[in-house]
Formats: sequence, structure tokens, C-alpha cells
Amino acid sequence: MTSGLARSSIAICVPVRDEAAALPHLFEAVEALVLPAGGTLTLCLLLDGCRDDSARVAERYRSVARPRVHLAEVERGMPNAGLARRRATAMAGGADIILTTDADSRPAPDWVEAMLAGLARADVVAGRVVREGDVASLLQDRVERYYDALFALRRMLDPVCWEAPVTHHHASGANLGVRGYVYRTLGGFVPLASGEDARFVDDAGRGGWRVRRDAGAVVRTSARRDGRAEGGLAHVLRALDRGSGVEVAHPADAAWQYRMQAAARGAFRDGTIDARTVPIGLTTDHLIGVARDCPNAEAFAMRVVPVPPGGMRPVALALAEAELAKLSDAQAVAA
Repeated sequence: MTSGLARSSIAICVPVRDEAAALPHLFEAVEALVLPAGGTLTLCLLLDGCRDDSARVAERYRSVARPRVHLAEVERGMPNAGLARRRATAMAGGADIILTTDADSRPAPDWVEAMLAGLARADVVAGRVVREGDVASLLQDRVERYYDALFALRRMLDPVCWEAPVTHHHASGANLGVRGYVYRTLGGFVPLASGEDARFVDDAGRGGWRVRRDAGAVVRTSARRDGRAEGGLAHVLRALDRGSGVEVAHPADAAWQYRMQAAARGAFRDGTIDARTVPIGLTTDHLIGVARDCPNAEAFAMRVVPVPPGGMRPVALALAEAELAKLSDAQAVAA
């Protein structure tokens, strides 16, 4: 599956902000990666105004590393995950494959192999992130299981040929892979304080690129509560630790969107776009106008389908879980 990409130039891009304690674990994981014969690997480390020993630790690793290591340093500013990740990936230059992870994360030994296998079928691969640490978050585990099951329903209702056999729901810069020319065409990560990874994946889908969510490409990351990006995973875990009420998207609303995306995809492919084949409340002229600007069915499906008429209703997690189970069972029977 990876034969066409085996001789690729691969860049692993990592923003680093005061991570001297975590970097040795990342480097140990990089050394353990199984690499394709004929490919080249470069580790790109962006030192984001570090005030600890991160630069010294990184420089020491560069002197003994198996892959090539590129280091760059910028002055310290306000934390901005998107800008830091954008600068880190800029270090990849013209690499064929760009992989991103975080300094407090550890890719599995087969990570590169799994990413290349996914990118042989897709343009962007969002891998699974597994949280590790002494302090568990059972509520976060439960929320993630809900959204994983919701995404599985999505692919039951709107299947695509490039999707992974085992999926998940998340899109995280701690575990993301993209073909280099696709990354450059999209213009890279937007410099958002947080959420730059989900935005990039959304932009890829709207651009018509094939996005694969692959649970077989695994990165383990810290479940720490003192994260570097406001609004990131650590922020979410702290909120859950405080017992904040959890509401999620109603699965019936999400299912409506998935069905309409499937209808839009099929209508674009078959050349039957009108208000009857894509019943989302838009006129045929409007639908055709959107389609004219879309390079393929994926772009049309991602751009034209709105949220449900009543919006995405937030509901309590327990209710959402029960309703999702009913929807999934009904779809399994129908299939």
C-alpha cells in the first residue's frame, strides 16, 4: 500500500515551548520509528521562545540522531498554537510528506508506516491520539467514545472509499499527516491561538481533498493539565475535572447533515443536482452555482450542506448516547 510513497522525503514537524522534560521521550520514540527503505526523514523542531533547557536538549540530540534534525528558534511571544505549528511546518520546505506531532507526544513505532499507508489512499490523514498520564479523565474518555461512535455512523450514512477501516472522530496536530503539495496548496495552518488543526482539516475537506481519520495511526500524548495553548486539550481536561456539565451535538442533527452530504456527493457525481436530489432548502440554481465552484463531489458535499434547519442542538451526554445507539442500530438493520 505504501509502495508509491516509500521513497518519499518525510518531515516530522514539532513546535516546542519549554518542553525540556518531555523532549527525550519524543526523541526516543523517533529513534524507534520504522522507516520505509529509500525514504528520508527530517525532524523539524521549532523552538518557540523557550526559557528552559529545550534548546540544549534538542542540540544534544541533533549530534547523535538517526534522522536529520533541523532546529529553528523564534523570540517568545504570546502562546499561539497555530502560529507555532505553521512555523514548524514551514521548516519542511518541499518535503513530499509532512507529519506533525507535539513535543509532549510519542508516535508509535509503526506511525510513519501507518501514515504512508493512509496517504496512499488519501490526501490528509488524522491519526488517533491516546492520552496518557497519572490523572485519568473518565468523562473525557466517554465524550470521545460518543464522538467516535457518531463518526462511525457518519461513514455508515455517507461512505467514502478512502476512509480507514477503523475510524475515530478527532483531528489533532499531535497526529496529522498530509501530502506536501496539498499542505502548500492549502496555505498551511492558520495562526489561531488554538484549533488550527481542526480548521486545517475542515479547509482540506472544503477544498475537495480526501481526509482520512485513521485509528491505526497512533500517537500517545500527555494528559497534563498545564498545557501550552489556551483552549487546547489541557483546558478541556481542567474543565471536566471541575465537573462542568457536558453537552454534545444531538446525533439526529448530525445524522441529517451526514445524509444530506451523501445526497450532495451522489448528485454531483451523477450530474443530477437539483432541489429534489439535494433537499436542503436551497433552490436548484443556488445548488448549481455552488457546484460550479467545486472541483469534485467531496468539495460540493462539504461546502453546500448547512447545519440542520433547527441548528445543532446541544443535549446532555447521556441522552445523546441513548439516541445515537438507536440510530446506529436502525442503520445497521437497514444496511
